[in-house]
Amino acid sequence: MVGWNFVPARRWGWSVRLARWQSWRWQPRWPRQESAATSDTDLAKQIQNPVSDLYTAHFQNNTNFNYGPHHGTQNILNIQPVIPIRVNDDWNIVTCTILPLIWNPSVQSARTVPFGVAPITFSAFLVPTKPIDGWLWGAGPVMQVPVASSATLGSNVWGGGPTAVVVKTTGPWVTSTLLNNAWSFGGLNGPNGKRAGGTGYSVMTMQPFVNYNFDQGWYLGTSPIISADWLTAGNKAWTLPVGGGRVIKLWGEQPANLSLGAYWNALRPAYGSTWQLRTQVSFIF
Repeated sequence: MVGWNFVPARRWGWSVRLARWQSWRWQPRWPRQESAATSDTDLAKQIQNPVSDLYTAHFQNNTNFNYGPHHGTQNILNIQPVIPIRVNDDWNIVTCTILPLIWNPSVQSARTVPFGVAPITFSAFLVPTKPIDGWLWGAGPVMQVPVASSATLGSNVWGGGPTAVVVKTTGPWVTSTLLNNAWSFGGLNGPNGKRAGGTGYSVMTMQPFVNYNFDQGWYLGTSPIISADWLTAGNKAWTLPVGGGRVIKLWGEQPANLSLGAYWNALRPAYGSTWQLRTQVSFIF
């Protein structure tokens, strides 16, 4: 299952997925790109497209181990609705909203907040309804909304920037790359008088997707997400994890996916977790 992910500490990973989709599916009120006779494999390809015209709801839980100065365990639940909006016969707008709920371990002697809400990330892509030779693209704004319940969970400054995605579908392969950069609209300097460590930010996120589809809706895929905090120097600016996982179909009338993955952070910021356990349930409408 392809979806946008948000982890405030920016720990991302390689994900290997295997899934099968049932033939039952709910038909939206407005016509989609595919007919009602779409096969399970064709549906899987649409799901692997991050700007497809499917309504989806993702509940992704990230458990980060060896986090903080005392090597505790942090838990982050991302709630991610993805809503396509038909503009006309030629264009869609695909929106993604990400609300992170965070449970933190003790980081004393620094201030500790056991539970709270991190900033919301909102993206909107203008996407053509019809691919050209298997190519599809989308572009638009990404916004960070400062709803953090504590300064330790994220900046209290609005931010935004551009986001874009390119998707290519060829036979059983679906590949794409998602890229964005968010800058803070202002913000204070850190304790050393520099931007790093303050409420300002400049964060780049890049996510390539590679998926191979088999018969009857089964597929394998990987989607590493690499991020960089441009206000932090050297390797501490980057998070580059590697790992794997598997997606299992939840059987029943409601199409849904259950995924499980483990990720190791080859590069990470100071006090970043060494590895992560990720579980996700995604509902498709």
